[in-house]
Amino acid sequence: MTAPPVPDPRRARLRVGAGAAVVLALAAVAVAVLITAVTPHGSSSVVAPSSTAIPDAAAGPVIYVHILGQVTHPGLYALHDGDRAVDIVAAAGGFTDEADPAALNLARFLSDGEQIVVPAVGEAPPATGTGAAADGSVNINTADAAALETLPRIGPAMAQRILDWREKNGRFASVDDLLDVPGIGAATLDGLRDLVTT
Repeated sequence: MTAPPVPDPRRARLRVGAGAAVVLALAAVAVAVLITAVTPHGSSSVVAPSSTAIPDAAAGPVIYVHILGQVTHPGLYALHDGDRAVDIVAAAGGFTDEADPAALNLARFLSDGEQIVVPAVGEAPPATGTGAAADGSVNINTADAAALETLPRIGPAMAQRILDWREKNGRFASVDDLLDVPGIGAATLDGLRDLVTT
């Protein structure tokens, strides 16, 4: 009778090594998938106090907008001048299931330094600022119609034209940009210059 063959210890080590490599590779893939699944995605960056990450300045001036309420990742975001409300909602990870998307005009342009609050369904929309600055002047980038109508020569129709211009073109870069609003001429601007700010 012949003795059974003796297993080659080198082959046994090779099998164990190959099995360990497969297990490690599968573990690495699982970790990578998990990290990708939980990492927020967006074209803009959240700005923390110690963060210096801002969008590429070559794409336009950088603005900072604070979004709160019913979005996945509320916070302060750096975006580009000319971005719209839909861009900050996307950067914040989108609406939560409780959000009322109809409460926010997603097509409107964003202004530097503004705060957006997304309410829940059934929740009263947040009161908008009047646009009054600390010195009593009216900020033409944040003022509502009522605040604009407190200005001389600005009635309901002219206030609406200012709001329409702002909605279409974004923020006023300077008070002189009021000349681009239909119906505002040099004389009207001279009367407003000391009463408004951007």
